[in-house]
Amino acid sequence: MNEPSTSGATYRTVDLPVRGLVEAETVVQRSRFRAQVMRVESEEQARQFFADTRAMHHDARHHCTAFVLGPDGTVRRSNDDGEPSGTAGRPILDAISGRDLVDVAVVVTRWFGGTLLGTGGLTRAYGDSAAEALDAAGVRQRELWHAVEVRASHAQAGALEHRLHYLGTVTGVDYGADVQFAVAVRDLSDLDRIEFEVTGQIWQDA
Repeated sequence: MNEPSTSGATYRTVDLPVRGLVEAETVVQRSRFRAQVMRVESEEQARQFFADTRAMHHDARHHCTAFVLGPDGTVRRSNDDGEPSGTAGRPILDAISGRDLVDVAVVVTRWFGGTLLGTGGLTRAYGDSAAEALDAAGVRQRELWHAVEVRASHAQAGALEHRLHYLGTVTGVDYGADVQFAVAVRDLSDLDRIEFEVTGQIWQDA
């Protein structure tokens, strides 16, 4: 049976666990810009992150945001949160896109310092703040692997599980009449002499 190839299917995200957080703070003409970066897997997670940040830093004047979701980066949103149009959300989004990152949300919180920065100054400040936090987060590459199911008797399960951990990533184990392992593997040929059933595809850290 010909199985779909996963060869070459990759994407880049920040080097954080899901909902992991990194932040960086800069000061521009007495205005404080605090950028926070979170790895997310859904729009709901991104929007909850933004809401939590707003609640935590309710004394700040602006919470400008952007996120990019999906392996192809097809979901992209940004918000200027009261700053002049295009001076905040867009440069944050550009900082994400310029690094070819997805599944990432960024919020830059600004405390006004009393000096107007102008549209150019705001654009640079928001973009630079987001870029600093994204660079601090680092990059993690992910690959599309095969998801398979392997069954074994209870007597065989211990030795087989050890081998499966060596060959790929065991994502689940179900103990019933027999033992069912859910496994992610990069290449099906790695499962030589192991009976398995392909159940789909799954993204894994490279």
